[in-house]
Amino acid sequence: MRIFSVPTHLVPSYLQVNNKKSLMKRNTSFGWNWKGVYLLISLFFLCSFPRALHAQTNANHLLAGGGISYRNGVDATIGFEHTTSYHNAWEYFANGYVQYGKDAETGTITNRSFFHNYHTWMFGVAYKPCVIRGRNHHGNIRIGGMAGSDTEKFVGGGSVGYEHSYTLHNDWEVFFLVKEDVVARGEDLFRTGLSVGVKIPLN
Repeated sequence: MRIFSVPTHLVPSYLQVNNKKSLMKRNTSFGWNWKGVYLLISLFFLCSFPRALHAQTNANHLLAGGGISYRNGVDATIGFEHTTSYHNAWEYFANGYVQYGKDAETGTITNRSFFHNYHTWMFGVAYKPCVIRGRNHHGNIRIGGMAGSDTEKFVGGGSVGYEHSYTLHNDWEVFFLVKEDVVARGEDLFRTGLSVGVKIPLN
């Protein structure tokens, strides 16, 4: 196919001016569109950087919590939590556990049957990889090991659970934990429990 071009001197002058203005407008518009894209990309990275920096910032918390477990169990935990990047964390804890029962004479739960029944004292460590992240909350799988005594013999075991934390003012946090403890040489091999507690910022 042959393309015929019309000589410039045969095109009316007003058409030549309009064509030049149209080309200039199109080129200017194209340039401003790309500048807008560059500006949006730059703003995106500038806004994302502080959030990414915050997500990678280490934090330390003192945690304290307590809960109940099946069967007839009550426990309390104090510990130290070190948060690494993206809300992953290590927890070093001490746990006290009481398995209460009914008094043989009264058939009810008394102070003696509650506090002087079977109990354990253990120390442990847990790794908590983050699996859910939100604006003011995050969820972690909790996998750990522990060892201690029931005041008569050595006991030890492992723990697996899910912990969900909510961030409050000044980096305080509250957490809810569902866990399954497996304790070797204890009176109860499996302990299915629910705990709630608070995390106090240290830095």
